Amino acid sequence: MTLDLPDPVVRHPAAPSVDLTALGDALRARVRGEVRFDEGTRAAYSTDASNFRQVPLGVVVPRSPDDAVEALAVAREFGAPVLSRGGGTSLAGQCTNSAIVLDWSKYCTRLESVDADARTCVVQPGIVLDELNRQLARTGLRFGPEPATHMNCTLGGMIGNNSCGATAQRTGKVVDNVARLEVLLADGTRFWCGETTDEEYAEIERRGDSRAAIYRQLRRLRDEYAGEIRRRFPQIPRRVSGYNLDSPLPENGFDVAGLLVGSESTLVTVLRAELKLVPVLPARTLVVLGYPDIATAADAVPAILPHEPIALEGVDHKLIRDQRLKDMNPQALADMPAGRAFLMVQFGGVTTDEVDRRAERMLAALHDSPHEADVAFLDDPARENELWQVREAGLGATAHVPGKADTFEGWEDSAVAPDRLGEYLRKLTALYEEFGYASDTGPSLYGHFGQGCVHTRIPFDLYTADGVATYRRFMERAADLVAALGGSFSGEHGDGQSRGELLPKMFGAGLVTAFGRLKAIFDPDDRMNPGKVVAPYRLDEHLRLGGAWSPADPQNLYFRFPDDGGSFAQAANRCVGVGRCRQHDTSSGDVMCPSYQVTGEEEHSTRGRARLLFEMLHGHGDSPIGDGWRSAAVRDALDLCLACKGCKTDCPADVDMATYKAEFLAHHYEGRPWRRPRSDFTMGWLPAVAQAVTRLRAAPLINALTHTPGLARLATLAAGVEDREIPAFARETLQQWFARHRPAGDGARGTVLLWPDTFTGHFHPRIGRAAVRVLEDAGWRVTMPRAPVCCGLTWISTGQLGVAKRILRRTVRELAPHLHEGGLVVGLEPSCTAVFRSDAPDLFPGDQDVRRLRNQAVTLAELLTDHSPGYRPPRLDASAIAQVHCHQHAVLGWDADRRLLEAAAVDAEHLGSGCCGLAGNFGFEKGHREVSEACAERVLLPRVRAADPDTVVLADGFSCRTQLHELDSGGREGTHLAQLLASGLDGPSEPEPPRGKRTTVAGALAAAGAVVARRKKAP
Repeated sequence: MTLDLPDPVVRHPAAPSVDLTALGDALRARVRGEVRFDEGTRAAYSTDASNFRQVPLGVVVPRSPDDAVEALAVAREFGAPVLSRGGGTSLAGQCTNSAIVLDWSKYCTRLESVDADARTCVVQPGIVLDELNRQLARTGLRFGPEPATHMNCTLGGMIGNNSCGATAQRTGKVVDNVARLEVLLADGTRFWCGETTDEEYAEIERRGDSRAAIYRQLRRLRDEYAGEIRRRFPQIPRRVSGYNLDSPLPENGFDVAGLLVGSESTLVTVLRAELKLVPVLPARTLVVLGYPDIATAADAVPAILPHEPIALEGVDHKLIRDQRLKDMNPQALADMPAGRAFLMVQFGGVTTDEVDRRAERMLAALHDSPHEADVAFLDDPARENELWQVREAGLGATAHVPGKADTFEGWEDSAVAPDRLGEYLRKLTALYEEFGYASDTGPSLYGHFGQGCVHTRIPFDLYTADGVATYRRFMERAADLVAALGGSFSGEHGDGQSRGELLPKMFGAGLVTAFGRLKAIFDPDDRMNPGKVVAPYRLDEHLRLGGAWSPADPQNLYFRFPDDGGSFAQAANRCVGVGRCRQHDTSSGDVMCPSYQVTGEEEHSTRGRARLLFEMLHGHGDSPIGDGWRSAAVRDALDLCLACKGCKTDCPADVDMATYKAEFLAHHYEGRPWRRPRSDFTMGWLPAVAQAVTRLRAAPLINALTHTPGLARLATLAAGVEDREIPAFARETLQQWFARHRPAGDGARGTVLLWPDTFTGHFHPRIGRAAVRVLEDAGWRVTMPRAPVCCGLTWISTGQLGVAKRILRRTVRELAPHLHEGGLVVGLEPSCTAVFRSDAPDLFPGDQDVRRLRNQAVTLAELLTDHSPGYRPPRLDASAIAQVHCHQHAVLGWDADRRLLEAAAVDAEHLGSGCCGLAGNFGFEKGHREVSEACAERVLLPRVRAADPDTVVLADGFSCRTQLHELDSGGREGTHLAQLLASGLDGPSEPEPPRGKRTTVAGALAAAGAVVARRKKAP
């Protein structure tokens, strides 16, 4: 009997008409996981890392694979489409749809089993690749493919896209590394699949169930199209476009799992995966080859491949220049050899001698050949990792480069045979020139050259109808070019919507029909991620921008957003969706994003918040957020933003969520201050309170009151803050002490102004006194403002920007005489110094004195290392662990501190702990304690408790020291750099005050409301 194949799915259905209220209720009743149909969640999931945008019906966060099975059952009953999503970093639009989105990444993250002998493991789809490999480390095995997003991509997403990465040179694509999949169809059919022998196929046939029907149809499809598959499928390392119809061929073992890898949630939902593992190569060496241009570098690839590198990447000088413009990876870039294009060739093995010999053999073979290059040879793992970051930063480096047009994905992933790569790059560059996209600064070309895969971002004009039409014409011409070269439109990112429409050019009408029939076998009703790959939406449909995008562009801004042309809309559009903010590990020194690290919530990541701000501007008529600055959904998403500024430096697109949050809060409460939480006044006006306490000489009284049992809790309740310990007011402020201080030393280096920030001056003046001692010992004459001054930080962080600007204007006037003489301003509190270097210039970009303050404000370490020639710190012979303040990480940097500590013989470890969790006012605000403490317990507190008693805990930030003081730090206190240096000077050092059982600013916070009521203007 001849089995008829189903007709192909030929067109996507209209947007589903679904009763969302009833659907949400049914899901909540039957699914143990989280079910979210609120406007904030729908906004956060409205796009991925692509050019496309579709608002989902709702989001389900399953707690287990079985939970997802029940969610699909409910969806089936309501006729609702489903999109199964991993990390949401897809670049072709496959992770955005008007569907129920299954987000696996919060709960379904288990490594269920490992068979080290068989070199396999079973995982749930939400586990992050880096986390999987960390857990596998004890076995000496790892999962081979490693995309540049390895710190945040999930295995489910990798399976959906058939991901690769640089390591695919050695290990192949994901399809080459999957043994079996447990899958679920839209109709509820569930089974494990993999390679299928004839005997196994016969056993499946005998069951006569829905799986048997699927397998029969798959065999029929394979047999009908086998000849065309063998003829039309490109025989190149990186054929990722289309469905893997070659996997069911007899020579490939009728591999149904292989068929489903790369199907982008359009055929099945993956519940579990059995993965093949590879041994970890302990020894690696990296050779960087410099060439005159990128096409010449590509020409050398075939000569290098016989030497079997484990990775072979290419980058051009434009990518290098973009990174230099954005101050990315400066140390690594200094190690690059001469040239305008580079091949990064990595060898791996068991011993360093082995891999070095292989590298030397390659160089000998290239010598005196047409492919000889300038060489940088590295076998230091630390330097290799830094250089590798140059390549991995490609997407971020080419997005939003200062002074250049915005660039976009779309044709970011094409691949050809390696021996045709040079030819392709020359023709692609000519196409750029023909369409007006080429300039001396871009587009940059880079990628996995050893497998012929090219990455790029192109300055498409996706803002106008004409620009979108030109984008379409370019995509069609580029597809013709790759098809003519026997290549693949996608080399690892998948087709989604960007390339689905173009597949007939690559495969022909016959195989595209076969794709449609395959879709009909698994999903005849087109309910799995409809409109992607098969019967796709047009490549210029559902654009995130587009000719009709018309966002609100508010003009009454407080921050001026100078890097975004003064446009909040452009600032909100910065996020490119790469998801770096979703990484869980900060051991590399990154901070972003602490709220996501402890909640696992998309809405509480930098990316999620950026999506909500984008939707808030209502550039499309279907935005789920329609109330602009008054949006409660946006406010709630920003509520758990710690304003740590980690994203300002860690985000490859330079998103600055702390600034966006402050701007939003200023407008959200504008004209209705009574809606603000009380903590905005008690914490925001803390500098005013501190100055009032000083004038009234009330510190002893308030400190005594807040030590009284019962009164302290009443005070925090009245202040609207958490019941937390807060440091006591100092009996004598730093400015009061300095007024009677007799200068020491000769002041031969000149005069420096020590900034008396509120936290140092009113709570920890001992740090300021130590700093004066160190500065005078270093040969500086120290001066300090006599009048009450403030940088405005607390008003900025609570979004009271009108007051903050008045405070800053007054401060700049006070500092102007010193600044006009070229004098430096030394900050001890990193967050306040960061205001001078970042927030103030963004609030007053045209003010010359603000610019002077930005350029002349320095940290203590910067003054002593960069502005004090010949200075030698005291030799301390100590060990330290350093909790670097988030704002110092983001704005100021810690390199000067590292150099100063090395000069002082301090063996200092930069803790990869991210944010301490207090983050200024954040940890004191109602409802934040749990997140605040979870941030501290993630890395910081365990490391401090485990530290040797003689190890110094460096913490320059007031917040960091407060968090250490209050929480379970094993009795350890934080030490400021100034105190550490002062301890090595001759003469007595001040002892640390004893740890108190109760904190004491609570009374002052309770009094703050009254102080603010009396003061209509800033002090």
